[in-house]
Amino acid sequence: MFVAPLMALVLAASTAVAQDSVVGTWSSGSQHVIPGPGFANPAKKSFTYPNTTGVGYSFSDDGWYELARYRFTSNASEPNCIIGTVIWAHGHYELLGNGSMVLTPVGDGYQQVQAPCAGTSNFIQNYNFTELMKTWQIFQDPQFGPKLHLFQFDGSPVAPLFQVSPTPNMLPKQVLRNVTPPVVTITSDGLITTQTGTTRRRKRSAAPEMQRPIAAVAGLVAVAMFSAML
Repeated sequence: MFVAPLMALVLAASTAVAQDSVVGTWSSGSQHVIPGPGFANPAKKSFTYPNTTGVGYSFSDDGWYELARYRFTSNASEPNCIIGTVIWAHGHYELLGNGSMVLTPVGDGYQQVQAPCAGTSNFIQNYNFTELMKTWQIFQDPQFGPKLHLFQFDGSPVAPLFQVSPTPNMLPKQVLRNVTPPVVTITSDGLITTQTGTTRRRKRSAAPEMQRPIAAVAGLVAVAMFSAML
């Protein structure tokens, strides 16, 4: 007979909180992917790989954001052809009156892609995408505290982000590496992409490897999929 009151308490504890600021550092899942100097070194176009996959955002009170993402993508038809991607970018964010959020990079972002079954198996290239978050909302998790939910332009959710710090953990708020002038394009789904004219590809021996055995990678994929459903 105590089930209904208990469920009411749980739902009340998980409702959205009156918080209109995203300032702070947020990370998904096991909270190992955190923006800042511990994740990326733009001057060297290198990464320090976290122990698990995930995504992290930092937001400052003066309109800067930083993105860190580490993920593996499985291939059902070719189980051994798992693609690993590590991404870093930063720039300016704006909270719009309709409840959406726009993230505009300054142009020095980059990503490393490792695709063992591709012609070029390991390369680094520029990564600069303007992201539109259709909506965002902060909930109070009864165990972890503030939890940020972001919904992309098509309504699909980003993995829930837990607040690991009320202050932003990020690299200096300025352009951190030299890039050629960007070419701006609009994709068929309405996203704006900014990509430099030259894409830098490296052979396997030139870019640092993502040191993940296939078995471990498969486990990380399963963990990432489970985290996304939480």
